[in-house]
Amino acid sequence: MKLAPGIHRIGDGLINSYLLEESGEVTIVDCGAPAYWKDLPSELAAMGRTLADVRAVVLTHAHTDHVGFAERIRSERGVPVSVHELDAKIARGEEKPKNQSWAGIRIGPLLGFLRFAMTHGMLRTTPIAEVSTFGDGATLDVPGAPRVIHLPGHSEGSAALHVAARDTLFAGDAFATYNVISGETGPQIAPFGSDLPRARESLARLDGMEAGLVLPGHGEAWTDGLAEALRRVRESASH
Repeated sequence: MKLAPGIHRIGDGLINSYLLEESGEVTIVDCGAPAYWKDLPSELAAMGRTLADVRAVVLTHAHTDHVGFAERIRSERGVPVSVHELDAKIARGEEKPKNQSWAGIRIGPLLGFLRFAMTHGMLRTTPIAEVSTFGDGATLDVPGAPRVIHLPGHSEGSAALHVAARDTLFAGDAFATYNVISGETGPQIAPFGSDLPRARESLARLDGMEAGLVLPGHGEAWTDGLAEALRRVRESASH
């Protein structure tokens, strides 16, 4: 699905994987569910690209629903995968996420999410055998040259990726516009975070940043600007 010039999404908004094209080359931001592998060629074709044009995978963090097909594209196509240094052990399968919050569960949305997970290969994560790492503030040498903003809380190595030239922020799970276990919509702290108070505090690192298009790991694209998204997240957190 085309979201903006040179930016496409795989997935219907429940779990998102993004394709970022620059000068004929592609960066994949998050790999969603393993089953998205079969959707990747057609989405690339819609951009006028092929698998041969994919140069990098960048993960906003290393939770199962973002790792997806990362090891497959790395091992079969030689595409390097990078993640924040504090999530590298989770990405490689050496550690598991800790203290994940399931607050706000509603049975209908939860069952829908679990059904999606079962039918899209998410019940078992394939560790990524090799990952490269980045730190806060890095401008990555990949198509689109995103800048890293470290936002710990959802996971230790959770990060957002800012592409100023596209007026776009890939938010990862710093916040979501759809809560997969409660069904609530609109900007809000994402579920499954390891430290929700810290996740809320980390959002201050985004204050003053310009991004007209905000792309979360879960939910629809937010087009009313980052400042308004942050205001809504804070408003929802206070209720």
